Amino acid sequence: MRKKVAIIDYKLGNLFSVKHACDYIGLDSFVTSDGSLIEGADALILPGVGAFAEGMNHLNQLGLSSVIKDKVKEGTPLFGICLGLQMLFTESEEFGKSKGLDIIKGRIEKFPMEHKSNHLKIPQIGWNKITMYNEDLWNASSLSGIKDGTFMYFVHSFYAKPDNDTEVLTNTNYCGFEYCSAVYNKKNVFATQFHPEKSGENGLKIYKQWAKNYNLLQ
Repeated sequence: MRKKVAIIDYKLGNLFSVKHACDYIGLDSFVTSDGSLIEGADALILPGVGAFAEGMNHLNQLGLSSVIKDKVKEGTPLFGICLGLQMLFTESEEFGKSKGLDIIKGRIEKFPMEHKSNHLKIPQIGWNKITMYNEDLWNASSLSGIKDGTFMYFVHSFYAKPDNDTEVLTNTNYCGFEYCSAVYNKKNVFATQFHPEKSGENGLKIYKQWAKNYNLLQ
């Protein structure tokens, strides 16, 4: 039986492009907000575009926060994208302090308006480089088929600040301000601030490598 990948729908996501990317590489994926279907899935994708607090409110109202956390504890692969990465963290300062899923220890902070005399245009929208932070982590992750310095597509105003840099996979420099743009816990949690599904061929390579890493194409 083919493995099932649940794309979690909490009413704030770029679901069509994510589903299209999954279909393109041959994943058996489905979009759902049903906790019982998510519980039965072999892997999860948590996409998202929007505000942290609103995203967490939707997850909580749908009863999905505990489902996601339990699945991760069981070892189910989870791929977080953009807001999906941010909600994995402990808390965010967006529109006041909001609690996240606390799967990855750390917080979400807003880009500074100025950094080293550079003015940062917020949000960051467009293509930017991802830079390898930890070579061993990179080679073990879903980025293993991607070259260091590859451009990916970003849309965000807030960035992740992990407590533990051993989970930092890539950094990105935005107008001189360097921040964490992808994380990997060496096991089952992989997440990117950028949008692989909007990053062309290299983004699709990430989806495919993620699927291979967890034997999801069998």
